[in-house]
Amino acid sequence: MLIALKETIRRIVRGPCRNINWLDGAIALILLLAGLWLASRLHIGVAYQWRWHEAFDLLFTPGPHGELPYFFSGLLTTLRIALLGMVLALLLGTALGVAAFSRSPWLVMPATLFIQLIRNLPPLVFIFIFYFFIANQLLPASGLSRWLGTVSLSPWQEALFGPSARWENLISGTLCVGMISAAFVAEIVRAGLAAIPRGQWEAAQSLGLSPWVRLRHVILPQAMLLMLPPLTGQLIALVKDTAIVSLISVQELTFVGTEMANSSGLVYEIWLLVAAAYLSICLSLFVLLSRLEARQGARTC
Repeated sequence: MLIALKETIRRIVRGPCRNINWLDGAIALILLLAGLWLASRLHIGVAYQWRWHEAFDLLFTPGPHGELPYFFSGLLTTLRIALLGMVLALLLGTALGVAAFSRSPWLVMPATLFIQLIRNLPPLVFIFIFYFFIANQLLPASGLSRWLGTVSLSPWQEALFGPSARWENLISGTLCVGMISAAFVAEIVRAGLAAIPRGQWEAAQSLGLSPWVRLRHVILPQAMLLMLPPLTGQLIALVKDTAIVSLISVQELTFVGTEMANSSGLVYEIWLLVAAAYLSICLSLFVLLSRLEARQGARTC
C-alpha cells in the first residue's frame, strides 16, 4: 500500500510536466526573450527618473489637522462603497433572480425589465443618469441632506460609514455600483436555480415542504455550488467598478489618485500604487471566496 501511495503522489506531481513538449518550451523561450527585449527597450527609451521616496512620503503625509493620509482616506472610501455595494447587490440581485425565475408574470416582468435595462446600459451612462437626474434631485428633496448634517456618530460608526458630511456622495456611489452589479447577480441566481434538475423540486414538494423551506434547505445549497464561481467574478468586478464613481466626485481611491498625481507630478508612482491597492483588494477577495467555495463543496459532499 505504501508503494501504491508513493506511485500516486509521483503521478500527481509529474502529471502536468508529462504533457509539456518541445513546442511549449519554444513558446516559453520566445515569451521570455520578448519580455527581456521589452524591458531593455523601456530602460533605454523611457527617460524617467523614479521618485519612489517622494511618493511614499506623500502617501503617508497626514491631513492639515492630523487626519488620515489622503491616499488611505480614499482607500477606506473604496472599501466602504465595495462592501456596502456587495450587500446591496447580493440582496437585491437574489430577490430579482428569484422573481425572474418564478412563474408569476407580476414578478417576472418588473424583474426582467430591471435586469435588461441595467445590463444593456454602459455603466458610465447609468451612473451619470442616476446621479444627475435621480440622486441629485431626490436626495435634497427628501430632506436627507439636512438630516445628515445633524447626525453625530460614534468612532466605530464613523470608521464604518465615514464622515456624515460625505454620506450623500457615499449613498449615491453605493447605489450606483450596487444596482449595476445586482442586475448581473440576478442572472447568476436565475441561471443557478434553473440548473437544478426538476426532480429535486418535485422531491422537495412531495415531502410537503413550503416553497420557502424548499428553496432554502433543498434548492439553494445545491445552486450555491453553481453560483459561487460566477459570483466571485462579479464581486471582483464590483470592486473595480467603484473607480467609475470618481466621475461623480466621490472621493474614493481613483479620485484621490488623480488629484495626488496631478498635484505632485508623480504620475507613474502614484498610479502604480493605486493599481497595487486595487490588486491587493481583488486578490484578497478572490482568496476569501475561493475558500468559501471549497468549504461549501466539502460540506455538500
